[in-house]
Amino acid sequence: MCTEPSLHAHDRPRVEIAMWSRRLLAALLLLPAQAAAGVKEKIAAMAPQAVVYVEGADGNELVAQNADKPFVPASVAKLVTTWLALETLGKDYRFRTRFYLDDKRTLYVRGGGDPLLVSEELEPLAKELVAATGKAPFAGIVLDASYYPADLRIPGIEDTTESYNALNSALAVNFNTIYAVHRGKRVVSAEKQTPITPLAISQFSKRAPRGRDRISLAQDPLLSLQYAGELLAAFIEKAGGGVKASITTGPVPAGLAPVYVHQQSRPLSEVLRALLIGSNNYIANQVFLEIGAHRLGPPVSLDKSLKVANEMLAAQGLAQSIRLEEGSGISRGDRFTARGLAKVLALLAPHADLLKRGKGVAFKTGTLEGVRTLAGYADTAQHGKVRFVIAIQGDNSALRFQLMKAIQAAL
Repeated sequence: MCTEPSLHAHDRPRVEIAMWSRRLLAALLLLPAQAAAGVKEKIAAMAPQAVVYVEGADGNELVAQNADKPFVPASVAKLVTTWLALETLGKDYRFRTRFYLDDKRTLYVRGGGDPLLVSEELEPLAKELVAATGKAPFAGIVLDASYYPADLRIPGIEDTTESYNALNSALAVNFNTIYAVHRGKRVVSAEKQTPITPLAISQFSKRAPRGRDRISLAQDPLLSLQYAGELLAAFIEKAGGGVKASITTGPVPAGLAPVYVHQQSRPLSEVLRALLIGSNNYIANQVFLEIGAHRLGPPVSLDKSLKVANEMLAAQGLAQSIRLEEGSGISRGDRFTARGLAKVLALLAPHADLLKRGKGVAFKTGTLEGVRTLAGYADTAQHGKVRFVIAIQGDNSALRFQLMKAIQAAL
C-alpha cells in the first residue's frame, strides 16, 4: 500500500514558510478589494443619492454609484471643452486680431474672438501696431465684429450680468467690463494698467454712483464695441500715435490686406489653464465657438461647434453619455454620465497639469444652484493616480470634497 512520505524535521520549516507566504499573498491580494468595498459603503452612507465614479489609470472600475445616471455637470463641462479644443486647435494655437488701413488712413479692426484682449495685452499690441503703421494719427477707427453673428445666444448666459458670464463677442476688451472708482467728483480707473475713457466715465457715473466697482457692458453689444474702440485708441495714443476722428462699426472693405496681425501672447494651453482655474464661462465659450469656426469655417456659430463636438464625442463612443448645449457648463441642459466624463478624463490625462492642484489632487469644480460637482485625478496609495467624478444635488459644497478625501484615503 502506498502511503504519503513523512516530512523530515528539516523540511517542516520550509513548508511552513511556503504556506505562510501563500496566505500572506492571498491576504495582500484581498486588500484592494476590501478597501474598495469599504469606500463604497462609506460613500453610500455619506451620500446615497450622489453620483460617484472612480477608475484606475488602467480603466479598471473601483467605485461606481449611480454611475450611469445623467447629471447636470456645471463647470466640470469645461473639462470636455478643454479636450475638444486641444484636439481641434492644438495647445500652441493663438487667437488673432487683424488690422487694416485704407488710403485715408482709416484703421479697420477685425475681431477674431480673442478671449484675453485685456489691458496687459492691448499695451504691447498698440506699440506693435504703431510701429507697423507709423505715428501719424489715424483718421478714425472702424470696428468689424462680423466674425460672430449679431444674433448669437448662449444658453444660460443671457440672464446674468456677471463679468465672467459676459456675452460672447468677436471683439471685446477686459471681458466687457469697466473697473473704476469715484475720487471726489472725478471717475478714474481702478487699475493702473487701464486708461479711463469717455464711455467708461459716463457709464460708471450712471451705474455706480459712489465708491469702487466693476460694471459689465455685456448686455449692450454696441456699447461694448464702442468701449473696445475707445480703449484701443487710448493705448494707441500712449504708444505715440493718435486717432483724429470718431470710432464706428462696419465691415472691412473688400480687397484690403492686413497691415498688422496681432497674435495673442498666450498660447491656447495657457488660455485653457486660465479658464479651468478661474472657471471663466466667457473664456470657455469663446474657445468653444472657435472650435467650430476652425473646423468648418467662419463665421462662428454655436451649431457649428456643437456639430464638431458631437462628432468627436461619438468617435470616442460618448454620444449617449456626454450631451452639450454650450461649452462652459452654465446651461442646465448639459447632461453627463460619470462613466462618460471619466472617459474624457482619460483622454485629457496628458494635460492634467492644466487643472487646479492641491494635496495629491488635480481637479475641477462645478457649481450651480442646487448642483455641486467635482472631477479630476487623485493620487492613492494602492491604485496610483485614479480618475474620479462626483456630482451632488443640493448646495453642500463641502460634501463633494469629503467624498473625494474618503476615496483618496481608502484607495
